[in-house]
Amino acid sequence: MTGVIAVSIAAFAGAPHCLGMCGPLAAAASSERGWLPYHAGRLITYGGLGGLAGAFGSAIPGPPWLVTAVSAVFLVGFAASLAGWLPEPKFALPGVVKAGSALLKRRGPLSRLGFGMVNGLLPCGLLYGTLAVPISTGSAIQGMGLMALFGVLTALPLSAAALGGRVLLQKRPARLVLAALVLVTGLSGLAGRGGWFVEEPAPCHTTP
Repeated sequence: MTGVIAVSIAAFAGAPHCLGMCGPLAAAASSERGWLPYHAGRLITYGGLGGLAGAFGSAIPGPPWLVTAVSAVFLVGFAASLAGWLPEPKFALPGVVKAGSALLKRRGPLSRLGFGMVNGLLPCGLLYGTLAVPISTGSAIQGMGLMALFGVLTALPLSAAALGGRVLLQKRPARLVLAALVLVTGLSGLAGRGGWFVEEPAPCHTTP
């Protein structure tokens, strides 16, 4: 449940980012009834990345708390980026932009589906930070579900209904508050998974 809350807050806090980065792409893909295939493609990519992140978390050797610590590093970095204290990380995969441009020029739902899948691979600090949550689960299935939810929620700011909150969320005080919310919620969820605050059970019997 904490993972769902953390992903939901991250998607809400990243609304201005989604509008600025993917708003024009979503508008272009929405022509010719391409809105649903486009977002379906994004969900496929985000779900796949979440599955890989969860599998990565399960493959990290060492004690269980180590997975939580690795996730916490990602989460703190994202919160600092959201607050404007660190530059947003950008890892561009070769050929992604070229493939997206080629698909956008084509017509039909399959082209829009492919464009949405490619769009999900574009450099995005919000995406990288949110992947900390599925990493902490150590489960590919849970990771897929959480990032699919992230894809659904980030589709909402791309609609006209979300434009009213764009000015507010772009102001620095609001960004600091949202960064704090993401950090506190995410770290509390990670702490529960890592057993950082779990007390030792009381013994059933005491020795006289």
